[in-house]
Amino acid sequence: MQAGAPRGGERSRATTPVRPRRTPQQLPERPASRPPWPREARRRHTRPAEATARPPRARPHSLLHRLRLAAVAASALVLVLNGTAWGLYRDVTGGIVTTNVITTGNSGGAQDILLVGVDSRTDARGNPLPQEVLEQLHTGGDNPSVLNSDTIILLHVPEGGGAAVAFSIPRDSYVDIPGYHPDKINAAYPAVQALTAERLVGEGVRDRARIDAESAAAGRTALIGAVERLTGVAVDHYAEINLLGFYNLTRAIGGVDVCLKNPVDEPLSGARFPAGPRTVSGADALAFVRQRHDLPEGDLSRIRRQQVFLAAVADKVLSGGTLTDPAKLNGLVQVAQQSVILDAGWDLLAFARQASGIAAGDLAFLTVPTGGTQANDRGSVVLVDPTAVRTFVEERSAAREEAARRAQEAAAEPAPEPPPPLEIEAPHYVVHVRNGSGANGLAGQVLERLAGLGFVRGTVDNTVEIEESVVRHRDSGDAAEAVAEQLGGFEVEQDDSVPSGHLQVVLGADAPAKIPGLPAPTPAAAATAGDAITAAGVPCVD
Repeated sequence: MQAGAPRGGERSRATTPVRPRRTPQQLPERPASRPPWPREARRRHTRPAEATARPPRARPHSLLHRLRLAAVAASALVLVLNGTAWGLYRDVTGGIVTTNVITTGNSGGAQDILLVGVDSRTDARGNPLPQEVLEQLHTGGDNPSVLNSDTIILLHVPEGGGAAVAFSIPRDSYVDIPGYHPDKINAAYPAVQALTAERLVGEGVRDRARIDAESAAAGRTALIGAVERLTGVAVDHYAEINLLGFYNLTRAIGGVDVCLKNPVDEPLSGARFPAGPRTVSGADALAFVRQRHDLPEGDLSRIRRQQVFLAAVADKVLSGGTLTDPAKLNGLVQVAQQSVILDAGWDLLAFARQASGIAAGDLAFLTVPTGGTQANDRGSVVLVDPTAVRTFVEERSAAREEAARRAQEAAAEPAPEPPPPLEIEAPHYVVHVRNGSGANGLAGQVLERLAGLGFVRGTVDNTVEIEESVVRHRDSGDAAEAVAEQLGGFEVEQDDSVPSGHLQVVLGADAPAKIPGLPAPTPAAAATAGDAITAAGVPCVD
């Protein structure tokens, strides 16, 4: 695949502003109920308005079906973020299914990538999923032709690869769908796909492969157009992953670490877990991310589960040795070839070199702003204001671009003098980090540093803002003193609430100035306001 030319030609990072977001009037009208337009015409013309009648409602499906996995985009996210995998397997692209839904995608500079998780019981080539997988996921009795795009994430990757940000769009967001009508955004793909297939059959097309390919491309195009209209962002690339890919990914990397604030026993999703940290894979991982009943904010709480899970997957792959383990790496490649669909014009190798610069703590997850729910003829929908969403996406993307630039500048500075060597056996202690500093991502950076010294990774979480940093312990004073020294001289406190053999680092407002050798963090309010989740550590969630 050939890399596309960067928008606007070659640009210098020091002088290039963040790529302007297009208004809805500037964004192209994406066709929905017909195959994609020719490459030369697609971005120059606006499709005439069509009087499209609403199709009859599909027959109700079981509640178990409606609770199908909403976070299957995890595999796509990880597979597009891991440069080493593609560098080692240059021929893997020949085995990935592609779709012609992006005609002017950018292969240089900052990039915006739409990651879509679909509830499909077939693989990327249309083959039915194994029966044992369907049974574990409680899908055996459902209509195998039903498809839902329940995970929709817009990933912004700065030109240098650092400080990426992923925006989750609730699946029930009520939006304008090009070539269709206002509806929940997750209806764009399946509804337009069905309408296009019906039209092709009516025109006398009998080739099932052609009908499937053209109708699926039309559905994807409609979803891309809906996202562009909502966010004001021109999508550069598209990645889609199905149930099988998600299921196999979690097993290929040896499970994913998650943490729950409270125990759960929710039979509709199959989520049955104790409180605290644990490792999940396969069916357990699906249950963790698809639960939305018995959660404080329903589907919005489930989105937070998705984000925590995606962050944990990214952390596992980027810093857990996955890319240096041939067996695990081969598993990732097989997942891609079985279950991932990418736009045909994407130069993966060029993107991999860019994305490989993303450090675990520099990937933040946010949810676009919403305005509550409302009942209408499409059911219970989530209200979204396109103007507010565009402003939110533009400001957060710009802040992450600035964070990437500052990180590059910091990396060019001479390395500071390292702290003194440890005089304890670090693997004997588990370290947990709580961020009360007001600086986004600092807790993840601290845990990364301490894990690099041999300490066992604990959890990362936020706490109320405090002034002075402290290391707390129960009966491990020497270890607490060693950690405090590594971090520039924190206070040390004995605390019986800390488990034996564990250390709790609480970062205060003084932490950024005290900790030697860490780049200046971007203030949370500027970079990732909205209680972002970053891909470093394992925060506990509902």
